[in-house]
Amino acid sequence: MTTPLVEDPDWTCDRREFFDARGRLVLPDHFGQRAGDGLDPCAALSARLVLRAGESGTRTFLMGYAADPVAARRLATDAAAEMPARRLDLAVAAWDSLLGASEVATPDPLFDVMVNRWLVYQTVACRIWAKAGFYQAGGATGFRDQLQDTMGLAWAAPVLLRVQIVACASRQFPQGDVQHWWHLPGGAGVRTHFSDDLLWLACACVRYVQATGDLGVLDEMVPFIEGMEVPTGAEDAYYTPEPSKTSATVYEHAALALDRSLATGANGLPLMGSGDWNDGMNRVGYQGRGESVWLGWFLCDLVAGFAPIARSRADTQRAVRWETAALGWQASLNENAWDGDWFVRAFFDNGRPLGTHTNSEARIDLMAQSWAVLSGATTLQRQQQAMRSVASLLADASTGLLRLLDPPLKHSRPDAGYIQAYPPGVRENGGQYSHAAVWALMAQARLAVLAAPAGSAANGDLAWRTFTWISPAHRAAHPTQGARYGIEPYVVAGDVYSQPPYAGQGGWSWYTGAAAWLHRAALESILGLTQCSDRLRFTPCLPEHWPSAALTLRRGGLAMHFTMVRCDGAAATALPQMHGATVLAPGQWLDWRQLDGEVRFVIPLLEPEPPARG
Repeated sequence: MTTPLVEDPDWTCDRREFFDARGRLVLPDHFGQRAGDGLDPCAALSARLVLRAGESGTRTFLMGYAADPVAARRLATDAAAEMPARRLDLAVAAWDSLLGASEVATPDPLFDVMVNRWLVYQTVACRIWAKAGFYQAGGATGFRDQLQDTMGLAWAAPVLLRVQIVACASRQFPQGDVQHWWHLPGGAGVRTHFSDDLLWLACACVRYVQATGDLGVLDEMVPFIEGMEVPTGAEDAYYTPEPSKTSATVYEHAALALDRSLATGANGLPLMGSGDWNDGMNRVGYQGRGESVWLGWFLCDLVAGFAPIARSRADTQRAVRWETAALGWQASLNENAWDGDWFVRAFFDNGRPLGTHTNSEARIDLMAQSWAVLSGATTLQRQQQAMRSVASLLADASTGLLRLLDPPLKHSRPDAGYIQAYPPGVRENGGQYSHAAVWALMAQARLAVLAAPAGSAANGDLAWRTFTWISPAHRAAHPTQGARYGIEPYVVAGDVYSQPPYAGQGGWSWYTGAAAWLHRAALESILGLTQCSDRLRFTPCLPEHWPSAALTLRRGGLAMHFTMVRCDGAAATALPQMHGATVLAPGQWLDWRQLDGEVRFVIPLLEPEPPARG
């Protein structure tokens, strides 16, 4: 057999070569081999392969990236030494290891298809690697954004969380604030007065240390960056900062962020700055006096997790200072932020509340209610009442939506910020904002577990319903919602519109931090997994129509299979024989580091005893 005739490969780095003078897509007969700056960048290769009758041929195209031509040639030489089939096998194996680190099996195939592989894939491929989607093609790293994304990989890929922690610590100024986002490789980005960005560093440290036990990350030395402060009267400043000659440990970077966040306003609550989690509320506290209720809950929860780390490092004075501040925030939240049936969202610079029953717009906000539960910093009675208000005022079963706030902002004075430029019911302005909806799901599950009788299964119907409202697979498969949804049925959307005529239409798909949080909610809130560095336990919150559910966790050569089964007390004794497994009671800790190979456990979920007759 003769060798196929192959011409020299052709290439271009300019996507414009694929369009004619009228902008129509064409297939060029050759490429111009254009490279350099000022292009519409792409990587395109072509080769003409001539096959005679009976001939066959295989050609492999390998694309890569390096910082300079010398490094690129070295990379290409090293890569070419690996057989293409072997390289493909390695890539598939790497994806399988990452996406198969956890696997669920439930009576709901749509739940399974989202939780198995897809949510983790969206998080890694879109949020962490590409940092771009159809609606947002910026490519910047968000300080809070990618920290939260990698927090969702604490089991599947903890090394990515560690890398992100160190990277974000390097974008902090000596004053304690951080770049809201930045572009690599130069580091140009925006410095702001946002009040929550800097705090996610400590939050990520708590998550990483709990999940891995790796305290070494806290001792990594990381330099600061230097640059001008945000000018007086401005909300932000965009520039490329300089590397600082001063360095500090990752712990010190995180602690400095907490130190900077202790100031309070007239109501004793943390200052909101030019936005907390909701960037669109950039005019609530831009004068430096406005206060954030949501930030108060978040800080209470953060101090509860980070102060013990400080104590373990003998940084006791700091821990006491933070804990004292948290007691003050908690008292103020319960005294000044309670509106009778729910918690207000914030206080404007002039002291006027936002998210109160006296407002004609944004009377209630989902964030303040959900985090009242997630922080545990208020009474159980108020947690339950706040979430009842969510159910009655923010949930819309007819369209399957859990709105971020309601009614949408339009004419509010004072002006809350650019959130009011969004059409009513779109994104943060009263749409179902997926990120916040996941936190509500987690709050619903937490309350259900607290309400369950000791030893009995929690009722997860409400949390599961919220999952189906967020899940693109469930929305797309719905007989009426599917046609309205209109976007991909396999990746989480940033929001779903809530107002006619577009109620139910999805928007901002792919590039949303909700993907990682939804994966966490599925494993941690619905299946009830709490994973620590050397032990784990389950407090499941399954919907009542699920007779059982299973979760497999894989790490290296270890595969742990957990099956949760609804049963009565008599049936529970037969479960080990039925499943060939060891019984693990709900809430019972398992020392998983001591296990090896393939192990099976069954978790009996006892049904409540029927009331006695007579």
